[in-house]
Amino acid sequence: MKMTRTSSRKQQHVNISLTKDVSFRTKSSGFDRWDFLHNALPELNLSDIDTSTVFLGKKITLPFIISGMTGGYAKAKRINWQLAEVCAQKKIALGVGSQRQASEDVRYHRSYSVVREIASDIPIFGNIGAAEVAKLRDISPIIRLIDLIQADGFAVHLNPLQELLQPEGDTNFRGVLNGIELLAKSLPVPIIVKEIGAGISANVARRLIDVGVKIIDIAGAGGTSWAGVEIVRRNEEGEKTWGNVKRKKVVKNLNAEIFWDWGIPTVDALKSVCCLKSASPSLKVIASGGISSGIDCAKSIALGADFAASAMSMLQALASGGTKAVLRLINQWEWELKSTMFLTGSRSIADLQQQILYSRV
Repeated sequence: MKMTRTSSRKQQHVNISLTKDVSFRTKSSGFDRWDFLHNALPELNLSDIDTSTVFLGKKITLPFIISGMTGGYAKAKRINWQLAEVCAQKKIALGVGSQRQASEDVRYHRSYSVVREIASDIPIFGNIGAAEVAKLRDISPIIRLIDLIQADGFAVHLNPLQELLQPEGDTNFRGVLNGIELLAKSLPVPIIVKEIGAGISANVARRLIDVGVKIIDIAGAGGTSWAGVEIVRRNEEGEKTWGNVKRKKVVKNLNAEIFWDWGIPTVDALKSVCCLKSASPSLKVIASGGISSGIDCAKSIALGADFAASAMSMLQALASGGTKAVLRLINQWEWELKSTMFLTGSRSIADLQQQILYSRV
């Protein structure tokens, strides 16, 4: 059976991410600019350190989330199955990739639902794009996606840059905020609003908070460049990518390379959004975009985040060594996080949030 355009695109995204260098070229996440103040007198036992916290109403052992990456094509089932196995074993949270394909047809529904089959007790959240949310007139399509994976939360990803550079992209973002407000006020589970690698500014975060959003994933620049993914995809696929897309002549002639490094560095986005917490104490912030170690996770929390998240590092580990490699990576990050907490005298995640970082520059 021939793949739909959406399914084919999802598979291309994963393949490109695993085989090409699509990281930012001249822009970093910014964690390298900040350091912890060493505490030579921590006054605690390493074994007393507690890294647990609560996300979407469920306790997790680490303030860490494996972000949504894929779903909606045949091979995605195995990827999500394996990631769910890891998350269930480590008792951490998991997001699925965009469920747009699941809203179009039922062929690959199990590539999403398998995560709940494997991981019955961890926080799991669904995912749909902003352009789809702009078209919503009622919440019933989203309820079906939530039910498909028995989700504890639901994410809306903001990806105007990616849609701009996709030949088949939907650049009509008029009405997105109204759609987000509808979901925030009507869904039976919390809504998460996230970028996919270009960052969320304080101004955008404030507008989201004003319509009822209480969880924001800033997903800043410095990790995977989704502009880069789309540029590589377009260059490699040529006419196969364009098909009969009406925008093909316009998009094909763009000098898209100029947007490869577009976005707000993760640390800059994180600091600006976390400044809003004093006025919105119920706001929870997820840091993602170039998280590459447990120390990055710790720095994120010290800068104001409640959780850190990663996608590409986990996907690459899975591709290179299966679930064992992902577990090794998470265990390494866990040790780095706990070690950082010990070296700063932080017994809990709440203590770590009170630590002060100093700038190297």
